[in-house]
Amino acid sequence: MSTPPNHFIRQIIDEDLAAGRLPAAGLRTRFPPEPNGYLHIGHAKSICLNFGLARDYGGQCNLRFDDTNPCKEEVEFVEAIARDVRWLGFDWDSRQFYASDYFERLYACAEALIGKGLAYVDDLTAEQIREYRGTLTEPGRDSPYRTRSAAENLDLFRRMRAGEFADGTRVLRAKIDMASPNINLRDPALYRIRHEHHHQTGNAWCIYPMYDFAHALSDAFEGITHSICTLEFEDHRPLYDWCVANCPVEATPHQYEFSRLTLQYAVTSKRRLTQLVADGTVSGWDDPRMPTIAGLRRRGVPPAAIREFCERIGVTKSDNAVEMEMFEACVREELDRTAPRRMAVLRPLKLTLANWPAGQVEWLTAASHPKDDTFGTRELPFTGELYIDREDFLESADKKWKRLVSGDSVRLRNAYVIRCDEVLKAPDGTITELRCHCFPDSLGVNPDGVKPRGVIHWVSASHGVPAEVRVYERLFTTAFPDREDGDFRQFVNSDSLHVFTAVVEPALAQAGAEARFQFEREGYYCRDSREPGLVFNRTVGLRDTWQRKAGSE
Repeated sequence: MSTPPNHFIRQIIDEDLAAGRLPAAGLRTRFPPEPNGYLHIGHAKSICLNFGLARDYGGQCNLRFDDTNPCKEEVEFVEAIARDVRWLGFDWDSRQFYASDYFERLYACAEALIGKGLAYVDDLTAEQIREYRGTLTEPGRDSPYRTRSAAENLDLFRRMRAGEFADGTRVLRAKIDMASPNINLRDPALYRIRHEHHHQTGNAWCIYPMYDFAHALSDAFEGITHSICTLEFEDHRPLYDWCVANCPVEATPHQYEFSRLTLQYAVTSKRRLTQLVADGTVSGWDDPRMPTIAGLRRRGVPPAAIREFCERIGVTKSDNAVEMEMFEACVREELDRTAPRRMAVLRPLKLTLANWPAGQVEWLTAASHPKDDTFGTRELPFTGELYIDREDFLESADKKWKRLVSGDSVRLRNAYVIRCDEVLKAPDGTITELRCHCFPDSLGVNPDGVKPRGVIHWVSASHGVPAEVRVYERLFTTAFPDREDGDFRQFVNSDSLHVFTAVVEPALAQAGAEARFQFEREGYYCRDSREPGLVFNRTVGLRDTWQRKAGSE
């Protein structure tokens, strides 16, 4: 295993180890998603960091669902998150936890805060609470209910739990500092009333802890040593520390923030992704155009490529946007190494070899990978009627054209040299068939006096298998759809999906779900995992064509 890259969080852990600050149990991290949507590429960075640190330092990483909002959470999301983390290559043994596992302990902590005079029940509406909170330049004002006695607050809080009050009529707030320059410390809410069914606890509760309160204390309950999160939680750290310091917990975890992953030509806001699913812009959370882990998986991106990408971008405290080209380069490198080669014709044009014996089938042996003999070989049926790609033929072209031209020759990949002698057309001028000559002694050599322009791929017309091929482009037309003015959905690329009725070599008919291949001269493709028919999704092209295409527009 290669030496992991050094970064500031590793330096912190190394210092803690050297100073003996870690408990006897060792390093403890956690990945704590909210189960209100599918994971995306930004989560992958956090997953690789938290699980990777635990692995490298001989510690443990928990998978914990911070499930404090039953209005937005579903079992589907819980199952999808666990499936995605495992697919990325990480395991948590039996340490799958939920914030809801600790609802009784969290409630006891809230009562303890009330007893200390550090929490109170507030009757202000949500709008009034926002008004009283103040602004970045003006301090907040005390709620008129802030001076309630501990006994009155405890009675009201217990009645909240008993279900006496309607949603939104009361909240439990921390009593910290309404003049704090950090708005998060201006008496934040700790509990709110929600008469909602919870996917783990059913109808046992009608009050639910707020995320900041539950998150900090769940870390403490689990003995987390390094609570690692993204930079948007930096201003929440004082509240995190306040909750840990003032509640009856034994462990004192510390929060450390790193820059979140911003990927160009994508959105990584769960709220934005939810909008795309809800309004039908995409077919679902696992649409191959989505930057969700499920979407990337269905598109054919290998988990090793995602892990490599997360390692390359590093861990810093500076926000930056990563170019899509860097991600795609990681995918290409991994697939170039691991994907067997096959041939597929996306835009079939019939080609007849006039001098090929009628009905003769010759089986040609072709390598499944040009750089790795362990992939073995496969047999290609060669017949007198073939399909080539319509884009590989021009009636006339200059010498720069390295494909087939009327009256000139090319080599068919892994097969013979052919020459186009006749072009057949429909009444509207559409080319319907090419009549060609095959040089029968040209396997592996060029015929005397014939210099093929280049090499093109093909499939036998009688043995080829029909397949649907989906070519995906980037979902957005601008690198930063979230930063532009107006609704980010106005930048959705209307040309992000092209569907081809293709013909593929017979070996592909047996491809299993999620099997990945290089379609020679076309790109990397994956057998779709959801469609019942033979459907292939393009993972990435053989090279970056997006920049060239964008630059020519």
